[in-house]
Amino acid sequence: MGKSAVRGTRTTIMDFITRWGILLTIVIMVLGFSITMPTFMSISNMTAILRSVCIVTIVAIGMTFALTVNGIDLSVGSAATLSNTVCMTFLVWFSFGTTVPGTIFAIVLTILIVQMVALANTLLIVKLKIPDMLATLATMFMFEGVAMTYAGGGAINERMVRPDGSSAVGRVPVFLRTMGKEPWIIIIMLVLVLLAFLFLTYTKHGRYMYAVGANAEAARLSGINVHRYRALAYILSAILASVGGILIGARVGNAQINSGSSYLMGAVAAAHIGISVAGVGRPHAFGTLAGAFLIGVLENGLIMASVPYYTVNIFKGLVLAIALALNYIRKK
Repeated sequence: MGKSAVRGTRTTIMDFITRWGILLTIVIMVLGFSITMPTFMSISNMTAILRSVCIVTIVAIGMTFALTVNGIDLSVGSAATLSNTVCMTFLVWFSFGTTVPGTIFAIVLTILIVQMVALANTLLIVKLKIPDMLATLATMFMFEGVAMTYAGGGAINERMVRPDGSSAVGRVPVFLRTMGKEPWIIIIMLVLVLLAFLFLTYTKHGRYMYAVGANAEAARLSGINVHRYRALAYILSAILASVGGILIGARVGNAQINSGSSYLMGAVAAAHIGISVAGVGRPHAFGTLAGAFLIGVLENGLIMASVPYYTVNIFKGLVLAIALALNYIRKK
């Protein structure tokens, strides 16, 4: 075999790895955990994995929108925390959940209020030209503080004593709690992933966002309003983060301090891992779902294998590093 043939074979293998390495890794992990732990592939455990990745996937889809315009949104965790807090106060403090329409109104109003995060990000990034990472780092701290201050520095629970000394009489409605359970939370996640994929792939607005991310100056010269689409990315990111925060409340029935912050790093990892899925080389919704599922399978398998919890982040960081390496090797 000549040198050119060997080189061609190596290129083909490397191309296959960079395109399908993430999905191949998921398959290998599932097979490996299944062989060592027969209960891993049980329906109940697969459902548990899907349920565990739902909220991080939804928040990560918001991160994906930011990545499409070559940005990053570190405030998604704080936006989820603010959403969780505001929604629970509407239900517990102000008794919006006594009827289904009242619950829906509380959800919609919560999403609108959380757009304060998008407004702040847009002002700092689009108007004041502050780099995305620094601007969203600032809003991350800012809105963590807003959520904590609004809640009085504590959790929001049914029958709690409010900061003014009165007792909360509202309840978290069954309608909302149902949304936080399978199969509904899984269905909500899959619907949002599909909508995000269709928007980014088949609408002109999605294509314009990709164009802005690829080359903002070229996009501007071709007539695309770059500022508008960068703002749109952060609006969509805040909407998805607020939905994630509402579902946190639906799952646990309360709002804890910084409840959304724990989803930030998972969202960052899932969105960046997703870039290398299928060799697309750009952020996309199904890639983000695959990235979140990869992390979910890894965490679940390690926990079932009785690996100490404090070492799990080592493996998660290693997987992220490998995914980023695959992406940047392909670019070269």
